[in-house]
Amino acid sequence: MTYLNYKKTLFLVLIPFTLFGQLPKNNLTRLTYDSLNNLYFDNYKNQSKQLEYAKAYMTKANADNDPIRKANGYYLFALLSESNKAIRYLDSSIANSKNKNDIKFPAYTYSEKGYILKKQFRYTEAIDNFILAEKEAKKNNIDYYFRIKFSIAILRSEELGEVNEALNLYRECFNYYKDKEIRTTKYSIDYQNVIFALADAYKVLNQSDSATYYNKLGYRESEITKDDEINALFILNEGANLVLKKKFRTALDSINKALPIMITFKNEGNILASYYYLGKIYEGLGNKALAVKNFIKTDSIYNKTKRITPEFTSGYSFLISYFKEKGDKANQLKYITKYMHIDSTLQKNYKELTKKLEREYDTPHLLSEKELLIQSLENDKKKSYWGIGSLLLITISVSGFGIYQHNLKKKYRARFDKIMNQTEEFNFPLTNTPKKEIEIQTSNTKEDIGIAEELVNQILEKLKHFESKKEYLQPNITIQMLSITFETNTKYISKIVNAYKGKTFIQYINDLRIEYAIVQLQKNNKLKKYTINALASEFGFNGAESFSSAFHKKTGIKPTYFIKELENSAKN
Repeated sequence: MTYLNYKKTLFLVLIPFTLFGQLPKNNLTRLTYDSLNNLYFDNYKNQSKQLEYAKAYMTKANADNDPIRKANGYYLFALLSESNKAIRYLDSSIANSKNKNDIKFPAYTYSEKGYILKKQFRYTEAIDNFILAEKEAKKNNIDYYFRIKFSIAILRSEELGEVNEALNLYRECFNYYKDKEIRTTKYSIDYQNVIFALADAYKVLNQSDSATYYNKLGYRESEITKDDEINALFILNEGANLVLKKKFRTALDSINKALPIMITFKNEGNILASYYYLGKIYEGLGNKALAVKNFIKTDSIYNKTKRITPEFTSGYSFLISYFKEKGDKANQLKYITKYMHIDSTLQKNYKELTKKLEREYDTPHLLSEKELLIQSLENDKKKSYWGIGSLLLITISVSGFGIYQHNLKKKYRARFDKIMNQTEEFNFPLTNTPKKEIEIQTSNTKEDIGIAEELVNQILEKLKHFESKKEYLQPNITIQMLSITFETNTKYISKIVNAYKGKTFIQYINDLRIEYAIVQLQKNNKLKKYTINALASEFGFNGAESFSSAFHKKTGIKPTYFIKELENSAKN
């Protein structure tokens, strides 16, 4: 997955917008706390200056014995420090600000500590601190609460591979930000980061249309706010999405546009992602030499940063196979060793990677043969069970058919009476949702079908229009035709119809036609004189057989019987 520079948001929260003149060191403590804090962040490119302002701030806080000011002073020192030294400053900040009900501390401090622990691969402790930050922020700083929630989601998604769990958190954040002033400096970066995270999560889950939807949304928003770096991230992410769609040429264009911008911003995580996807593109295009070149570049960035996620490790599999084919044992061993080193370092956190290594590089040959034999025996057992099950099913079907034929005549009249008694059920405006479908909607959440809420609502609205205009009466209507009209794909229509209508697309169309036919046959006496073939044509079916079959499936009786009983009822 592509990486987000999600600390950028915190920086914007803290950085001031007013510049101050420079003062001699011995006069700094005369400044207000706010002035010193502002000067500290104004000079973010000059750490020696920042240290001066932090010392002056802390001197002033100690003199006033103000615990919240001390907490902020320790926090400023922590931002200038590395690793364990920074954690010690942050612990001092927490100790001074606990139970003070401040809107910033200790929430900011727990959050910063979480980032540092994450860099040290101490993920359990990092999550603990993010949760504490979230808990503190929830008391009186709701904006920061959602920033922390987003940080937890990023950690779960990027570092632990828990994309589905993260997706729920991303949706919460998106729903919060979308009603804010999303094009102001206060919220634009938060909003665009969340959009990017949604797009990336959908991409990882292979829900490419949803990924494209959010990539386009994010691209438009970042164009408006003129944020070049995140704008390029959306280009890169859509390029990666196109790789998954196997649209390699188009993907190549996108990634070649994004990569120079990532290099300009020294965004090493996404430089690594760019080279990885270039490798996947050339692998897909059959250009092994260029694929190897880009996978080696991916590895070189990992050597520098020591950070990689499971998504980007398949390049090592390609390198190992490539050098094995070339008979280059030295490089083959090199990348096997590197691949296994990644596993040994990250296996506690990257469960996916562990499984992949166990599956692809299980070295004991006898164990491999044993697994193959076990699998073979299990397959033989499955085949045997299927054979017995098929014979049993055939026996039951034959018996059931005999019983069905015996009871058919009795059931037909009961079914006709049921239809007539339920006339109101069928005599409804077809734009409404039947009770059964409402129950299905409540039991099938958007998470179940894995489609973005906005896309679901758009398609449902189009289906509503489709029903109200009775477009289902068009002969030869197909899901492919509807997908073109709706400007989406067949998979999404199929999923939404299945989840929200409780049936397949064909059943959905046929049921609409049959419900309409039942109402019209009761209202219009002329239709009762039509042949079954003519009725089939009237209601959008290709022939008498398909109409009769659909009618029977919906009602349990044949249309000829239904018409006959309608005529009998009219005589009585």
